[in-house]
Amino acid sequence: MEPLLGVLLGSILAVASSAQNNCTCATNKWTVCAQDGSGNCTCTLVGSNHKVDCSTLTSKCLLIKAEMISLKVKRSWGHPHGLLDDDGIYNPDCEDSGIFKARQCYQTDTCWCVNTAGVRRTAKGDKSLGCSELVRTSWIDIGLKHKKRSRALNGLDVANALKYLFESRYKLHPKYIAAITYDSPFIQIHLKQHDSQKSRWDVDIADVAYYFEKDMEDDSLFHSNSTLTVSVNGVALDIEKLEIYYVDEKPPEFCMTQLAAGVSAVVIVVILAAGFSILVLVILRWLRTRKYKKVDFAEMGEIKAPSLQ
Repeated sequence: MEPLLGVLLGSILAVASSAQNNCTCATNKWTVCAQDGSGNCTCTLVGSNHKVDCSTLTSKCLLIKAEMISLKVKRSWGHPHGLLDDDGIYNPDCEDSGIFKARQCYQTDTCWCVNTAGVRRTAKGDKSLGCSELVRTSWIDIGLKHKKRSRALNGLDVANALKYLFESRYKLHPKYIAAITYDSPFIQIHLKQHDSQKSRWDVDIADVAYYFEKDMEDDSLFHSNSTLTVSVNGVALDIEKLEIYYVDEKPPEFCMTQLAAGVSAVVIVVILAAGFSILVLVILRWLRTRKYKKVDFAEMGEIKAPSLQ
């Protein structure tokens, strides 16, 4: 009887252990998960008590915050009015809903305004800087370049493969994929999403772009953390370059004084270059004139010498 009880107890512990191991967040590796007494798996963000919905993508703001806590460390063919996220990673302030707060600040007194993608859209200022609203990023351009191939891929096949990837892996509704164009070795992916289109269940294109960016950097945010290989008809694309541009519903508000300072610097450089060129021309002209005068004096001496005899 006792051996039978031991086997039964061992089986129960094995099942419990297996269930505990299965309590993970498939869409976010930066989580801590545990089962409650009812067997429900609950996942919270690393470093906070913020619960995560593992059936969908986690917001970019919460992901970056978790990355900062976990790692302490931390992208043309861009759109002419797009913003490139080149300020690096920072520890963001997030609303309870997970979106970025309109104003972000370092631990110092430096603050700036961001869009819904968390990209800076104003000049940096002090803590008196006001950000009246969180401006929506409604258009994202993703530029890819793959390694050169002996044979170009079919453009329609490339578009279909990437469209399927965004729909299946990132749960993006196809209506938000405006276009995918291919001109070997360059690929352009255009994502568009306005507030009037987006339901509360739809993933945000800013979150999709961030998940895709991390996949391309071989630092997947999914729990499996497996390397993503983008392939077309079984042929790997071998992406070697990625750039993402963010276009907001309202134009950025960078300080005109900084712009004026930049223009002034360019003007000064042009003036100095022009002045130097003029100075060189004057010196060359003076040297040439001096040479001609020496020749004239020599010729005059040769002409006058016979008349003295």
